[in-house]
Amino acid sequence: MNSRKLYNRISVLRKEKNISRQELADIIGVNFQTIGYLEREEYNPSLDLAFKISEYFKLPIEIIFSPQPMKLLSDEIRELKQKSGGQ
Repeated sequence: MNSRKLYNRISVLRKEKNISRQELADIIGVNFQTIGYLEREEYNPSLDLAFKISEYFKLPIEIIFSPQPMKLLSDEIRELKQKSGGQ
């Protein structure tokens, strides 16, 4: 079975927190090259790794990873708020 490509916002989120690939890798317990592969969308994370990244950034997995090209983060947040009944 072929796995489908996953798109992600890791680079944007990492830059927002002003941390390097090495720092993120150390925090979640992977090699810094893995972060590069993920950011370039050359590698799909395991479910465990996706959860670790999600937990570190304190965001739902679906905000960080998607099987479709990513929308602007502001649009994603607005849609989530509308779905949950928020403003």
